[in-house]
Amino acid sequence: MGHLGKVLRFGGPFLRRYLGRFVAGILLGVAFGLSNGLLLWAVNVLIDRMAGTSGPPALLADGSTRLSQVIAQVDAMARQMADPWLPCSGRPIDAWQIVGGVLLLPLLVAARGYLGFLSSYCLAWVSERVVNDLRVAVLERLSSLSLEYFHRSTTGDLITRVNTDTVFLQRSLNLGLSDLVKEPVTILSVFGGLMILDWRLTLAAGFFFPLCVIPIVVLGRKVRRTSKSVLSCSISQSSLLVEMIAGIRVVKAFGLETESIDRFRRLSREWIHHSLRGIRAKELMNPFIETISMLGLGLLIVYIAWRQHTVANMVTFLTGMAFAYTPIKRLAGLHAMFQQTSVGVDRLGQLLREQPTVRPPEHPQPIASFSDAIRFRDVDFSYGRQVVLQNVSLEIPRGFRLGIAGESGSGKSTLINLLFRFYDPIRGSVQIDGRDLRSLALGDLRLLLALVSQEVVLFDLTVAENIAAGRRGATRAEVEAAARAAYAHDFIRQLPLGYDTRIGEQGVTLSGGQRQRLAIARAFVRNAPILVLDEATASLDSAAEAEVHAALDQLARHRTVVCVAHRLATLVNMDAIAVLHQGRLVEHGRFDSLLGRSGPFAEMARRQGITLPPSQAAGPAAAPAPIIPSPPPAP
Repeated sequence: MGHLGKVLRFGGPFLRRYLGRFVAGILLGVAFGLSNGLLLWAVNVLIDRMAGTSGPPALLADGSTRLSQVIAQVDAMARQMADPWLPCSGRPIDAWQIVGGVLLLPLLVAARGYLGFLSSYCLAWVSERVVNDLRVAVLERLSSLSLEYFHRSTTGDLITRVNTDTVFLQRSLNLGLSDLVKEPVTILSVFGGLMILDWRLTLAAGFFFPLCVIPIVVLGRKVRRTSKSVLSCSISQSSLLVEMIAGIRVVKAFGLETESIDRFRRLSREWIHHSLRGIRAKELMNPFIETISMLGLGLLIVYIAWRQHTVANMVTFLTGMAFAYTPIKRLAGLHAMFQQTSVGVDRLGQLLREQPTVRPPEHPQPIASFSDAIRFRDVDFSYGRQVVLQNVSLEIPRGFRLGIAGESGSGKSTLINLLFRFYDPIRGSVQIDGRDLRSLALGDLRLLLALVSQEVVLFDLTVAENIAAGRRGATRAEVEAAARAAYAHDFIRQLPLGYDTRIGEQGVTLSGGQRQRLAIARAFVRNAPILVLDEATASLDSAAEAEVHAALDQLARHRTVVCVAHRLATLVNMDAIAVLHQGRLVEHGRFDSLLGRSGPFAEMARRQGITLPPSQAAGPAAAPAPIIPSPPPAP
């Protein structure tokens, strides 16, 4: 019951939206359960009349209690109403009795069947929408979380939470809730009818039902343990599959197909091992319950014969036991189902409780434009214990083009992450026009920024839709104008459907240069005053790089540019360059000025084959750019 309560508490907020249909499904399920008792009563009445012993059961005839008197009156009225319609031993049969005898049980069974159908359909209707709402809620929560969460999660785990865990809940709400309503009411109505026939015999039969609970509880715990192991294998397998598909070029280039398949095969074997343990535990419930039930049925047959019950009572009792047998088996299966579902519910609940580390301000300051400068003030940052930035101070005036250079791991991309407020600094602040980014609405901040990175992200949409993703509401004319500015219009027109051509997942149908120019067109459509280039040409060949540089030069006009580059030649036209080393700002100045010094920038340039021309090397060193001052440390 604890796992059932957990599932219902978790799904409760989503169920409330469809309360009317949910209540209808519950009530129809109750009616279905009661119809089983009515069917049992009809069987007893028919057999009584055929045996010529029509009359109330002994318990009702006794009338010793108020309840028995009420039930006896209802039973007498029902039998009286049914009398003209049902055949009876020793009485001539007429047309009405033929019709009643033929149609009574079919009509009751049909009513029972349609009640069950409507109950199941209503609850399935609710469960489908609940799970759909849950998936949307999970995706909304994921989209609201900061990058930190995604860096500590695996793709396979996130996919499993959205798909597999919600499927478990869907199955429980769809099948589980339906049976959870219908089957207990069926058992109660059947046992209520049997109690009326012979309460001693019914209590004796009920003795065996607690014995059925023992294997359900014991084996249910095993199902829960194996469900966790199966889920763990599923996550690992999904992550491996994502890795293999995303890196298929590298896999094939290095001949890693066999190793990848072997890893997948090992995970599949573990999955099968744990899955079979769970199946064994679930399927063992049926033999235990069937054995206990048949043992009880055998003892009941002996007891009925010993007490010399009427044929009608004996048949009714055996029919009632058969009616109760199936619900008990289904309830045993429900226990295992809710055990499995509780594992997924725990994981979904954990995800929905996650909070972003970067929180929007309660009362954001308005900002609609960029007019002054970007400032990094004494910024420290670390990923856990790994210190990435230390005491970094920069000022980037409006209209300025700043290059950021440094070895891998020096903190270049982290500066960009802080500017977009994907993370918050541990100490210090990042400001735009004197406003701390933590005081601005995230949407307003990011409208001021456009990003073109080495890792081009395109969607399995049309070319026009990928470009228009840069700004909500962009018109077709604006999309085409952006494509022309990014030197992408000509190749787009040569595609099969032009701007309406779907480009496939991650733009697999396009070359690297074409994908990068679409990303630049997307930045053009955004028309943001601040342009951030994060290794935008690092992965391109020389011909594609030349094309992309022309587009980037066009995009950078009249904008403030922050350009991160490992390839230093791309920083030649920057107004100034900030050089990072082990998270510290170690030097800054213009390109030629930095080459003329014997600092980290000159050393990196030398390794890339870049040297200062002799005529400039002989002259005095250019003064560092005064427009990126490093403020003095606080006293």
